[in-house]
This record gives sequence, structure tokens and C-alpha cells, in this order.
Amino acid sequence: MTTSLAATPGTLALPATFWEAARRGVACKCPRCGQAPLFRKWLKSVDHCAACQQDWSYHRADDLPAYVAILVTGHLLAPIMIAMSDTSLSPLAILAILIPCSVAMMLGMLQPTKGVVIAVQWWNGMHGFQKERLAQATLTPDTARSE
Repeated sequence: MTTSLAATPGTLALPATFWEAARRGVACKCPRCGQAPLFRKWLKSVDHCAACQQDWSYHRADDLPAYVAILVTGHLLAPIMIAMSDTSLSPLAILAILIPCSVAMMLGMLQPTKGVVIAVQWWNGMHGFQKERLAQATLTPDTARSE
């Protein structure tokens, strides 16, 4: 049995699981409270969360979001490239289709991926972040018998 903090005004709604924190990061929201934006510009994270005042200056996302975006884009577009090479399209037409698609995929994945990387670092207490978890009510064998 776990207790959760309600998302009422003035109450911090910490994520119950890692996946909830990661989902908040994908949505580009604060992984800690899920209310305020995580980014002030496209890839520039806010210094402090406007809702919960979490300091986000500790994160070190570096190049990992770009590597992930490249890896995913390459794996998704490789079968399409192979299938397009068997068509009657000219190489120039194939490039005219694939280059904008790959650039759009890369740019579309960078910010959500960076949000997840920041959420992973916060959840695991990396790079100066404090590990925070919801208080869990655990039932011991003694308390389970008394109920």
C-alpha cells in the first residue's frame, strides 16, 4: 500500500514511480511536480521550477539526448531507406524525402529526450540532486495480522 500526495494547490505531488517522472520529462514538465515547464527555451532548461522551486542547474544531459535521437532516427528510417531503394524513385527524390524526415524526427526527439535524461538524473539522485521518494506505508507481518 502506498500513500500519494494529492495534486492540490500548495501540495507537492511527487511521482510515485520512475515511469511517472519519465513521463513528466517527456512532456517537458518538471519531473518532480509535473506542473511547471522544464524548459525556458527549446533545449535550455529552467534554473528553478516555478511551482516546486526544484533547482535544475545540477543536471548534466550533455550529448546523450542527441545520441539517443540519432540512434532512434537511424533505426526507424533504415527500413524505409531500404524499401525506397527498391522503388523507381531517383536517388535525388529519395534524398528529398528522407533528409527532411530525418531532420524533423531528430529535432522533434531532442527536447523530450533531454526531459527524460533530466528526470533520470533527478530520480536517481545523480549530479547533486537529492533522491526523493514518496513515503510508502509498509505492512509488516505483525501489523498485517492486527488488521
